[in-house]
Amino acid sequence: MTDKSAIVLGGSAGVGHAVVVALLNRGYRVGVVARGQTRLDTMQAEYGERIATAAADVSQADVLEAAVEKLVVSLGRPAIWVNCAMLTSFSPFDKVDADEFDRIVGTTLIGQVNGTRLALRHMDRGNIVNIGSGLGYRSIPMQAAYCAAKHGVNGFTQAVRSELIRNGRPITISLVQLPAVNTPQFDWALNRLPHMPQPAPPIFQPEVPARGVLKAIDTNAREILVGLPTLKLLFGNFMLPNWLDHMLARQGADMQMTDRPDPGDRPDNLRAPAEHPAASHGRFDDRAKPDGLIVDGDVARKAVFFGVPLLAFLLGLLLG
Repeated sequence: MTDKSAIVLGGSAGVGHAVVVALLNRGYRVGVVARGQTRLDTMQAEYGERIATAAADVSQADVLEAAVEKLVVSLGRPAIWVNCAMLTSFSPFDKVDADEFDRIVGTTLIGQVNGTRLALRHMDRGNIVNIGSGLGYRSIPMQAAYCAAKHGVNGFTQAVRSELIRNGRPITISLVQLPAVNTPQFDWALNRLPHMPQPAPPIFQPEVPARGVLKAIDTNAREILVGLPTLKLLFGNFMLPNWLDHMLARQGADMQMTDRPDPGDRPDNLRAPAEHPAASHGRFDDRAKPDGLIVDGDVARKAVFFGVPLLAFLLGLLLG
């Protein structure tokens, strides 16, 4: 049994699936948790003994605990843990009932909370990576529950990071903030918009965030920002939040829709897994970028808040 083992929650599709593949390519054995048994069986058949799988809803702490125990018995204590499960709906907030909101937050935020708790229980040392979003800094209309959850992921992760530093545990917890990504969620998320949903352009392939996760692991980064749009959301909201409120009021819904009408009868994955192959990519391959900016968030902040004033000062000296 190799000591290079990892666990990925939400690893059967989208960014999570891309992370699993990236870790396998590095020689890790990977434990994969997801709700959909069919996709897990497909991955097991494809990768064989290189992976172990367990079906669980990450929002249910006791069910997830049992699934993780099974994986740890099979793989040993993980050195890498990635919390990637998510749910969303594309809907005006006043159409989202309490159960729908709870389910989205339960998977997207509480799933990462439950996963981190179990990671700290089973890991001696290594890296935990929580998957955030540029929408955790700047919310957009029609995804209030998802945006609330991603804001929560930021706050939760920061608190746990400080506790780990205080206690001197040899475990690093990182945030990887994502841009719009070409994943299957846009085929199965609940949609109340008049047209089919899309990632708000520009769109990136899932392998780009997966490289961001590897960078977080390699550098023990506090935060990794993936894609220039993520930086724009972070710094734009810091500088011009009111302007963004009004701009997104005008354009935010349209940015998340294709020109293809929603048929209105497609199944969604809110309460049960959707029938969809185990795959990283969605249906936007022709528009998605295979590469993107991946930067350390702390370095980016220092560059903006110290570099720009310094450049202006030097330019003033030159002109003077």
